[in-house]
Amino acid sequence: MKNKFEYSNDNKRYHTFNYYLQKRFNTKVAKIPLDAGFSCPNRDGKKGYGGCIFCSARGSGEFTIKEPNISHQYEISKKLIYNKWPHAKHIAYFQAYTNTYGSLEKIKNMVEPFLQNDDVVAIAIATRPDCLEDEKISFLNSLTNKKEIWIELGLQTSNDKTANYINRGHDFNCLKECLQKLSSTNLKVCIHIINGLPNETKEDMINTIKDIKYLPFDAIKIHMLSITKDAPIKKQFLLSPFKLLSREEYVEIVVEQLRHLKPEIIVQRLTGDPVKEELIEPKWLIKKTIVLNEIDKLMARNGYYQGDLY
Repeated sequence: MKNKFEYSNDNKRYHTFNYYLQKRFNTKVAKIPLDAGFSCPNRDGKKGYGGCIFCSARGSGEFTIKEPNISHQYEISKKLIYNKWPHAKHIAYFQAYTNTYGSLEKIKNMVEPFLQNDDVVAIAIATRPDCLEDEKISFLNSLTNKKEIWIELGLQTSNDKTANYINRGHDFNCLKECLQKLSSTNLKVCIHIINGLPNETKEDMINTIKDIKYLPFDAIKIHMLSITKDAPIKKQFLLSPFKLLSREEYVEIVVEQLRHLKPEIIVQRLTGDPVKEELIEPKWLIKKTIVLNEIDKLMARNGYYQGDLY
């Protein structure tokens, strides 16, 4: 039996982002979340969907600094990180909303302050697969000779019925078409999925991984659905509560999902980071370390590794 996972330096049985970054940049690297003032086609009404029902009022940018100047946001967060990791390099992470939903000029202005910054080793851009036109892909790809560029694509589920229910605003085929375009570039791609969406079974969640595992992408973020105070799903949940995954159920599903991913796929996240004061349910999400430890223990106890079912 194999006793060490190839892509780990801390006894993890999956390909951690920390391992990748240490190997790639030979130092500690920390993400700095930024809000570049973008919106979302699903939120501003142009598509008529009114926003994804799970999305918070800040477009998943709860940990960004409330400061209009992104350079100032970066400097403030950098000082906070310095106390913990004084020698760390950084990823400028445009996290809030859809950061390619706007003009090419606006995207250029967003990234420009960080291209010549030696402390910034990479730029990560959160967006949607329906908001990456060819000219934007071409421009972002042209930056890869200066910085590593990550495109973070929200999928959430490969089940189109669920996607329609949560008002996602695009189908699974849209993601596949986008990935095909990105595959001919030097851009790195991270896919986001959510476990525990309303009406989804364990089989549905595992199928999302099975549906994407042969597609061209580099990394994944796995989240648990959280019910927060300002998300549209809150009203539905309070009026007619639906079953949320227990911590034990979530851990079991994540472990099986990891086993279906090829070992080379980088695991950037295995659980969310909800703001404690904003979270309604599930309360177990607050204890992130426990969730990660339970994933580690289940994999070790059963001799599982990322990719052993690939």
